[in-house]
Amino acid sequence: MRIAILQMIAVPGDVAANLKQIEAAAEKAAAGGAALLIAPELATTGYGAGDVIRDLAETAEGPQVQALTAIARKHGLALVAGFAERDGEEVFNSLVMAEASETPSIYRKTHLYGDYERALFTPGEADSALRNFQGLKLGFLICYDVEFPENVRRLARAGADVVLVPTALPEGSFARFIATRVVPVRAFENQVFVVYADHGGGDANFSYAGLSRAVGPDGQSLAASDTDTAELLFADIDPGAFDESRRANTYLRDLRKR
Repeated sequence: MRIAILQMIAVPGDVAANLKQIEAAAEKAAAGGAALLIAPELATTGYGAGDVIRDLAETAEGPQVQALTAIARKHGLALVAGFAERDGEEVFNSLVMAEASETPSIYRKTHLYGDYERALFTPGEADSALRNFQGLKLGFLICYDVEFPENVRRLARAGADVVLVPTALPEGSFARFIATRVVPVRAFENQVFVVYADHGGGDANFSYAGLSRAVGPDGQSLAASDTDTAELLFADIDPGAFDESRRANTYLRDLRKR
């Protein structure tokens, strides 16, 4: 299965402009043979939009998810993108996987990062639900979630082949280490694919590291950005190509149950 990763420079607070960027990427992704496009955390609102994110939050049945589903249908692929989800008085940092013929899957970020996120969102509950797609089992995390080994291990033990991670990794002392070391280790220690889709550029609140990538079960990059510019990356997900890695690194099989 071919995937595409959108490293996106979002317009803070402008849902229409961001949906337009996602649709342009979906068109290019489909033309490049991708069956699945992954966009960043809070892609529809922009991560750094601040308090306006709560005003732009919508239900999982709202216009933003409907628009993402329409984009997926129009271009004949599946689409994963971050959005702010409203459920009553609570707002969650969520993602949706949208396909033309399936009910959208929603995942809510469990580990909120810093005072900025904790002022805006309610944390979600740990979720091991998987989505079957083209013979693969997909699991979902958002940004900071992947930095906790327990989260990826939980999904791997549930049977995930691929863990999709929309993110908003900011520039900073540890950004490159997280993208180029931590993320590959999560893939290697669980023998899964990890797809990490970051923002690029910056806004009034944050500058983003970029460094989006897809990593195989052997910890090696299948596709990677080394910049913070807008970019569309392609990677081929072929579990059979990593049979030898799984035979040699039997972490899940050898894990002692307590």
